[in-house]
Amino acid sequence: MKLKKLVSLFLTFAKIGAFTFGGGYAMIPLIQREAVTKNGWVSDDDIMDIIAIAESTPGPVAINSATFVGYKTAGVLGSAAATLGVVMPSFIVIYLISGVLREFQEIKVIKYAFAGIRAGVIALICKALMNMYKKAPKGLVGYILMGAAFILAAFVKINAVYIIIAAAVVGIVSAIIAERRKNDLS
Repeated sequence: MKLKKLVSLFLTFAKIGAFTFGGGYAMIPLIQREAVTKNGWVSDDDIMDIIAIAESTPGPVAINSATFVGYKTAGVLGSAAATLGVVMPSFIVIYLISGVLREFQEIKVIKYAFAGIRAGVIALICKALMNMYKKAPKGLVGYILMGAAFILAAFVKINAVYIIIAAAVVGIVSAIIAERRKNDLS
């Protein structure tokens, strides 16, 4: 049974890795669909936590997400199977085209295909954003934090690590204040 689950993790994440262009954020909706809806390995709440942790730990978000889903599903071997699965397709493709990369880039059909793929990637990233927004706690602090984080990342070019750390601190402080207010009213 354990071997079957490991193979399933590997094949699922290999499929995600093989058919997703645009990096980790474009993979999030597929990871959510496969890990939550289709296979039931983790819950919606788990996937939100996994993505938050994956974004705040070093490394690509898709690989980190695969590792965490694999670990939650089947322990250390599960994390290895899922991580290997999500990485293997990209590794194989890069290895195969590395010798002819310059010629490959100049083929018009390939240029047009990648232009279309980029548009699809934007849609996948927007879908991931909408899913995360629906599940995120709502409130004034959250909206202000979201807006400030966007402005800092997009226009001020502050390193994302600092934004994540600041958001965590604000989240902790606002939760403590809310808890104290709740206790004072009791």
